[in-house]
Amino acid sequence: MLQIRDLSVSFGRRRAVDGVSFDVEEGEFFLVIGESGSGKSLTGGAILGLNPSGSTRTGSIRFKGREMLELPERELRHLRGDQIGIVYQNPLSAMNPVIRVGDQIAESIIVHGKGSGRAAATRAIELLERVHIPDPARVAQAFPHEISGGMRQRAMIAMALACGPSLLIADEPTTALDVTIKAQILELFAELRRERSLTIILITHDMGVVTQLADRVLVMYAGKVAEVGPVETIMNQPAHPYTKALMLSGAMSDAPFKSVLQVIPGSAPTLDARPLGCRFNPRCAYAQDDCRATMPSLRPIAGSLAACHHPLVGFRHSELVA
Repeated sequence: MLQIRDLSVSFGRRRAVDGVSFDVEEGEFFLVIGESGSGKSLTGGAILGLNPSGSTRTGSIRFKGREMLELPERELRHLRGDQIGIVYQNPLSAMNPVIRVGDQIAESIIVHGKGSGRAAATRAIELLERVHIPDPARVAQAFPHEISGGMRQRAMIAMALACGPSLLIADEPTTALDVTIKAQILELFAELRRERSLTIILITHDMGVVTQLADRVLVMYAGKVAEVGPVETIMNQPAHPYTKALMLSGAMSDAPFKSVLQVIPGSAPTLDARPLGCRFNPRCAYAQDDCRATMPSLRPIAGSLAACHHPLVGFRHSELVA
């Protein structure tokens, strides 16, 4: 469904996303994970041309065989919402504060020619009911600030689904939610995938809550792909030291309560201070001279693709609780 090759998102000469390549298959639950500043959200936004002003995109993004980077804005606007839906991290800022929730959902239906007037309003209520909002007719008449954060996120999902897209991009959709609501939202994604054969790209920094849902995982660091592969391989036998470090720090761990979590030393580099060679080398316990001199390329390693000169051998998830 989606084929991305050598994608870069630049601000002047600085590349926030640098040569990213991956595929997403139809019906797949695809997870993109990494620390803040790794380029996850910029990559997701680049698919629909929704990056900040002043940025430029290069490379190739093909959706169902169409090159997205060559489409005029008018055609992109048609694809957004109609064939590709997006769920933002903060629905309170993403939604219009002075328009009622139901009207915002109906607007998407009307703009894309899927209905009009009363039919669109009725469909909006049906969508709110589908995402398990109690009393959907009342919520449809409410303004965004009058409902809870969990309801706002569900309303945002309803809006993204209004026109029946085949691809849904969810950018940190559970960050501001408590654990119980987070689990409900993720279960909703799983239901939608089963019912609609929906393809989902979930961007997150918290893989621990979605490992049972995802098919494949893309790990990003400092604008580059560190590793990509099936979730079982990534979880049980990571090849890249950064993937292992995320697991041991708890971001990807299902370690038991009170287990000792390890801290990744240092912090992710800024755009102006990215190191030579592998960008993770200043924080990597396995770094050698070649790691500091040359950038590794993605290559097949034990069931996944990893960009590492000295991939891990023999690491197992059981080490988390040893």
